[in-house]
Amino acid sequence: MKEFYTVLLLVVSNIFMTFAWYGHLKLQEMKVSSNWPLWGVILFSWCIALAEYSFQVPANRLGFQGNGGPFSLMQLKVIQEVITLIVFTMFATVMFKGESLHWNHLAAFICLVLAVYFVFMK
Repeated sequence: MKEFYTVLLLVVSNIFMTFAWYGHLKLQEMKVSSNWPLWGVILFSWCIALAEYSFQVPANRLGFQGNGGPFSLMQLKVIQEVITLIVFTMFATVMFKGESLHWNHLAAFICLVLAVYFVFMK
């Protein structure tokens, strides 16, 4: 079950991370934060990032082999990157209508999936 909880926590973490990193762009597009000073946007993003870290740190602690988890440090990082890519792709295509997937994006995704395969090879 540690594998499942680790991945679940990383997914939730990455949802918050994506909103912290890119959500302010959508708010600006919607004219919600257009007049905010840069420090206000940064503070807003930091508040969201706090939630991200509240899920990411436990995920890595739970999943890391050094703490009795099932994953090596390299495996955790590659899993996290693939989750980030999936969450970001969904966010970008749903929230930003001008963004779309192209063949080269899919080729890059395949390379990352292969990275997961290779990092788990014995």
